[in-house]
Amino acid sequence: MKATGIVRRIDDLGRVVIPKEIRRTMRIREGDPLEIFTDAGGEVVFKKYSPIGELSNYASQCAEALATATRLAVAVCDRDHCIAAAGISKKEVLERRVTPVLEGVMDERRTVVFEDENNQALEGVNRKMCVAAPIIISGDVSGAVVMLASDVSDKPTESDEKLVRVAAAFLSKQLEE
Repeated sequence: MKATGIVRRIDDLGRVVIPKEIRRTMRIREGDPLEIFTDAGGEVVFKKYSPIGELSNYASQCAEALATATRLAVAVCDRDHCIAAAGISKKEVLERRVTPVLEGVMDERRTVVFEDENNQALEGVNRKMCVAAPIIISGDVSGAVVMLASDVSDKPTESDEKLVRVAAAFLSKQLEE
């Protein structure tokens, strides 16, 4: 664990403020769920909670099926990172942070088909986003299913768009149950 040198006091209601710099760096937004862990040494650790992370097996299987059916790479992301992928080296994409472009797609809460070249989904991954559909659980956006192209000539079909929507809806249903 890395020390920040920042000290905060707990108020009379048991609250502590997470400094703005840490919230910005860790992409913690108002309303984000945090898991709280403790250990025998007295440490208290806050970790961003990712409901999509609990479905990594389903997400991986879903990505594999989509990649096989479309011959395009597929990534499943939570609000911050890629948690499952197929049709692309997993080492290349897993745990990569999502880009502001993909964050915008999730915030729009609708499926987006991309035509232009300048739309990376994951930081440091040089693949164009073709289609992205948000994963919405109980009214909250929890992630996205993203289809990635290796070059500009890879264009998604209408069927590809529908498959991405279905995959996002499937993952949403799995988490709502």
